[in-house]
Amino acid sequence: MSPDSPADKARHLLPEQLDAWRMVAARRSFEGVLPLSSMARLKGQLVDTQGEARVAVEFDTDALRVPYIELRIEAKLPLECQRSLQRFAYPVRIVQRLGLIRDEAGEDALPEGYEALLVGEDGLVRPAELVEDELILAVPVVPVAPGTDAVEQDWTAPEEETQRASPFSVLSQLKDKQK
Repeated sequence: MSPDSPADKARHLLPEQLDAWRMVAARRSFEGVLPLSSMARLKGQLVDTQGEARVAVEFDTDALRVPYIELRIEAKLPLECQRSLQRFAYPVRIVQRLGLIRDEAGEDALPEGYEALLVGEDGLVRPAELVEDELILAVPVVPVAPGTDAVEQDWTAPEEETQRASPFSVLSQLKDKQK
């Protein structure tokens, strides 16, 4: 069976939800793929939903005993280049460490380099939602395919066109006629 067959992909889907505190205590890791088509909030920023994100999720504590989830995400997001209006695959590689906190006051105690993740009283987290959040943040405001030519920024209209487009040019002509 090839590694990209549908049966193989089904085996490597991430669990839908996990108890974060139990996973940290057990120092668990998960790997899998998430189809882009399963990410409803991300869909609006994509040209289409072909492709997937390869994901690794690790639960652990650091040397300061801060519980965390580390996300490693690789994907090629199908975006529309704003210069050429062509589809292109935007490569994304993310490594994000989320410090687990029980309340907002815990955010101040996190070391530098950690993003806070507020975990509810039930301790449940949804890895797919965390991945989707990171991918949404990775989409550039203005997607531009590598290698596309920049648009000339210092374009100026000819003077005659500027005068024609100005609503005041008609007034100045009327004023000149009255003299």
